[in-house]
Amino acid sequence: MKIYPVILAGGSGTRLWPLSREALPKQLLPLCSRHSMLQETLLRLAEWPELMPPLLTCGNEHRFLVAEQLRAIGIAPLGILLEPEGRNTAPTVAVAAHYLLQHAKEGNEDVLMLVLPADHMISDPEAFHAAIRRAALVAEKGALATFGIVPSAAETGYGYIRRAKTALPGAEGCYAVERFVEKPDRATAEIFVKDEVYSWNSGMFLFQPQRYLEELREFRPLIAESCQKAFDGAYRDLDFCRLDEASFAACPAESIDYAVMEHTRQAVVIPAEIGWNDIGSWSALWEVQKGDENGNVLRGDVYTDDVRDSLIRAESRFVAVVGVQDVVVVETKDAVLVVHKDQVQGVKKIVEDLKKNSRTEHMNHIRVYRPWGSYEGIDMGERFQVKRITVAPGGKLSLQMHHHRAEHWVVVSGTARIVRGDEEKFLTENESTYIPIGVKHRLENPGKLPLHLIEVQSGSYLGEDDIVRFDDIYKRS
Repeated sequence: MKIYPVILAGGSGTRLWPLSREALPKQLLPLCSRHSMLQETLLRLAEWPELMPPLLTCGNEHRFLVAEQLRAIGIAPLGILLEPEGRNTAPTVAVAAHYLLQHAKEGNEDVLMLVLPADHMISDPEAFHAAIRRAALVAEKGALATFGIVPSAAETGYGYIRRAKTALPGAEGCYAVERFVEKPDRATAEIFVKDEVYSWNSGMFLFQPQRYLEELREFRPLIAESCQKAFDGAYRDLDFCRLDEASFAACPAESIDYAVMEHTRQAVVIPAEIGWNDIGSWSALWEVQKGDENGNVLRGDVYTDDVRDSLIRAESRFVAVVGVQDVVVVETKDAVLVVHKDQVQGVKKIVEDLKKNSRTEHMNHIRVYRPWGSYEGIDMGERFQVKRITVAPGGKLSLQMHHHRAEHWVVVSGTARIVRGDEEKFLTENESTYIPIGVKHRLENPGKLPLHLIEVQSGSYLGEDDIVRFDDIYKRS
C-alpha cells in the first residue's frame, strides 16, 4: 500500500504568544531553525522517497502562507484542503480520508494515510521511519495505529496510552491499546513513567482511510455525515480544495481521540523513541534547543549578565537581561513577554484576556502578510496612518476603492505598475502618486525584485474593512 502523509496545519498555537498569533501561528514560524515548523515536517518526510506527496489541511486565512512555504522548499503537495472553520481533528481527518479515497479510486491504488500535526519536532527521523514501517504492517490489516512516545519524564502536559504487555502476534513492536488516559497529575505521571506499558499520546496516526471512516460512522455518525456532505460539496479555488462551508460548520467539533480512538476495538500503539516534542510551550522550546555555557537559548540582539537556564528572544530590538534564572523573555514589535519557565502554561490566559478586552495583539503582528506580500504599520494618529508595503515579484493587489480614505504612495525601491481610474503608469524609486477617495486603483509589481513603498492614508476612517474589491486574482471576497 502507498502511504500518503496528511499534514494538519491548522490551529493558533496560543501558548507561544506573543510570537505565535492567529494570523501567523507557530506551525508557520521558524522556531528551531531557518525553516518553519511546517517546512521542517515536510522536509523530514521528503527524505523518505517511499512516501507519496503530502495532503495538507489548513484554515482559509492561512492558505497563501502555507502554499508559499511549500513553494519555498520545492514541495508540490497532492492537495491543500481548506477548513471553513476549526472543528478539531476528527472532522479534519475525515475529509482528508474522503480526498484520499477519491484520489486512490482514480489511480486504482490501495492507500494508507499518515496523519501528522505540522508543528511537532522529531529529531530522529530514521527511528520514526522504522516506527512507520512497523505501523504499516498492522494498518494494512485494518488496525488504527497510533504512535506512543516512550516517556523520558513525568510529563503532566500530555495524555498517555496504556498498552498490552505483549506484542501482537506476528507484529513486533505493535501492541493493542488498553485505554487512553487524560493528562495526569504529577504523582500519577511518575507512576506511569516507571511502568513500561505507558506512552505519551503523540497525536500521530496511520490507517486506511476507509477504515477510519467506518469507525467514525459507528461511533460519531453525525460527524461522519457532515464531513461526507462537506466533501461532496467541495470545489476548486485556484490551487486549493474548498469544503462546503455550511456542512462543515454544522459538524460537531471533536478530537480524533475522543471520537474514534477511545472507542474502537482496532486501536494499536507503536511505542517509539524518535526525539519527539510537540513544542507546546516556551519551556518546551528551551528544552529542545542547545544552550550556551550557562544553559541559555538566545536569539536576536540579546545581552545577558548572570543569567542561567533561560530562553531570551529578541525579534526587533536590543534586549538586555541581568541576574535571573529559569525565565522566558520574548520581545516582538508590539508586545513583550516575561515569565518564569514553571509558569509558561499561563501564557494562554494572556491570550484569553486580550480577546475578552477586544484587543488585537493575539491576532496580528505589526507586519501583516497578504498573498501579494506584506504591510507594516509605521505610525498612526488622528485621521492619518503610515504603512510600509512590500509587494513580491509578480504580486498584484486587488482592483479596489475606499469610501473614507485617500492614499499617497511613494516608491522606495523596485518598480510599481499603478492603475488609477482610467490611468495606467509605472513608478520607480523616489516617484509618487495620489489616490483620491472613491477612485478605483490597483498596485502591481511587474519586476523581478521586491517592490517597497510607503503608503500614507488620510481620512475619516482608516479600517482595513473599508475596501471594495472589483477584481482579485487571489479570489478573496
